[in-house]
Amino acid sequence: MGDSFDRVDTLRDEPREDIPMAHRMKRFVEALQIRITKKMEALEDSTSFTVDRWEREEGGGGITAVIEDGEVFEKAGVNTSAVHGPLPDRMAEAFEVDAKPFFATGLSLVIHPRSPYVPTVHANFRYFALGEDLLAPEDQWFGGGADLTPYYPRLEDAQHFHRVWKEVCDRHDGVADYEAFKQECDDYFYVDHRNEARGVGGIFYDYLRDDPEGTFFFTREAGRSFLRSYLPIVERRRTEEWGERERRFQLIRRGRYVEFNLVYDRGTKFGLETDGRTESILMSLPPHVQWTYDYQPESGSPEARALWYFEPRDWLELSAADVPDGTE
Repeated sequence: MGDSFDRVDTLRDEPREDIPMAHRMKRFVEALQIRITKKMEALEDSTSFTVDRWEREEGGGGITAVIEDGEVFEKAGVNTSAVHGPLPDRMAEAFEVDAKPFFATGLSLVIHPRSPYVPTVHANFRYFALGEDLLAPEDQWFGGGADLTPYYPRLEDAQHFHRVWKEVCDRHDGVADYEAFKQECDDYFYVDHRNEARGVGGIFYDYLRDDPEGTFFFTREAGRSFLRSYLPIVERRRTEEWGERERRFQLIRRGRYVEFNLVYDRGTKFGLETDGRTESILMSLPPHVQWTYDYQPESGSPEARALWYFEPRDWLELSAADVPDGTE
């Protein structure tokens, strides 16, 4: 459930001045990690998350929670981190600021289901601050979002996912803008060398700094809404029967996911370039993947019809009559 409007309005008008936003956000993402992993474990019969706590030599650390070889989730990671210390030179160059103390915290997750009919999903919610005094940082901003990557897309699933995020954004008018965040997502999660979208999109936002209190409560509700955006799709598709053909297409499409993460994803590249924890950074990659030279799906096949979905569309305005036969 989201926060009540009355409570959010009160807290925005009378923000906590005794606890830094950095610590409030850290506490939130760690609680969210527990909430998400428990809900996911409830769908598995005999598999659970392995929790790996790690420390960063320069300051801070994180909690990596990974589940592998489950009946529902073939591989998934729900990670949190809270790191601090001197701003690395490459980060200072990227942010165009002088070297100074920084604090960064957030949650990042990637879920690769076993069934080709259940989409892969990615989400993250993060906060960054610069300066010595976290109660009065020199600069601070929020970022985050969620996007859906189906293999055999269905309009019903894409619309459910987008509808949840639009509702969340609409509840935080003045801070969040669904249309703008959707466009940012479509622009970012695009595989240029394939001339196709990674999936059916979602929302993406970054460098939101104008209203820290309002953005914090938007980010908090967005994080809490993740399960509502995704688990109904899992429940709807997990029991559909599939075979070798569907598995092969899933592995080929996973290859496109890997291409994006290693070629374009700023978080992956940034983490590797700044000596981040490799195992946590590459947690996003699926356990099995396939590349077939010049793969072309058979004309008129379910796999060929699926490709219609891999370009930006206004999903909430579409009806079954707008999509290829058999994919509504």
